[in-house]
Amino acid sequence: MENNKEKINTNKKTARIFEDIKINVKLKISALWIAMLFLFAYVDIFGFYRPGIIDEIRSGIVAGMQITQGFLIFGTVYILIPSLMVFLSLTLKPTINRWTNIILALLYASSIVFFCIGETWVFYIFGSIVEVLLLLSIVWYAWKWPYVKNSGV
Repeated sequence: MENNKEKINTNKKTARIFEDIKINVKLKISALWIAMLFLFAYVDIFGFYRPGIIDEIRSGIVAGMQITQGFLIFGTVYILIPSLMVFLSLTLKPTINRWTNIILALLYASSIVFFCIGETWVFYIFGSIVEVLLLLSIVWYAWKWPYVKNSGV
């Protein structure tokens, strides 16, 4: 009998099925904030390679604006908010989490589009498009946040 089982098993084709674990919406949203922040950083860093940018920064000007403490605090807060969203997306209660992600992601997507006005460098436009797509993905996941199935209680 043992021999028959072995023959049967060797004749069957074995399908390889990969494990697929359902990822919580909070983790997806947090990961999207991280990806967007990496892209933020690299697009800005690559911007330093544009001719004349370093000299402009040394003279105290960025994108036609004077570098002041106010400018730098605005930049810090602008990056601080999505940085905190990496953590807050994992810890806030679902209703607050959902609306915070929808509102902030839409505000950031709008600001990126605004900052892109007049831009001529393709890498910057491309990076901005991807940033907006990542933010719209955050909105999508937050909007489609799954509800708890009613257990009939």
